[in-house]
Amino acid sequence: MLRTVLRSASALSLLAAAAALTLGQTPTGTGSPTTAVRAKSLLGTTVTLQGGTKAGTIEDIVLSNDGVVDYLIVAEGGKLVTVPWDAVNFNYQKRTATINLAPEQYRRIPTYTATEYPQYYSPTYRTEVYKYYNLSPAKVRRLERR
Repeated sequence: MLRTVLRSASALSLLAAAAALTLGQTPTGTGSPTTAVRAKSLLGTTVTLQGGTKAGTIEDIVLSNDGVVDYLIVAEGGKLVTVPWDAVNFNYQKRTATINLAPEQYRRIPTYTATEYPQYYSPTYRTEVYKYYNLSPAKVRRLERR
């Protein structure tokens, strides 16, 4: 009997933890799935800018040590661009993503290649990348809300 109670409690706590992670990281967009977003459904998604200009496709996803999606890596012509998760609006039904930036503004964002990845979590890099998208890193935003 005690084993059954412990198993039930463990299963319930795992379910609660999974639900908390899902609620804490809700993707924005239309046609949003009600249960989960699979990485496989995001990879290869067409990314556009203001006015419908194509920016590239999602080639990779960067997760923090806590399993939170922090960045999407957009590829176009052999160049890679780091895009904060919060900067993208998805349409899951059409498999498209939109970044609310003008093409001229997007072209100013530094690019890199697959042979030389940036230090995604260095404070300087995070702040610099988020500024290009008119955002601030999550930790700073959380402090600003208090």
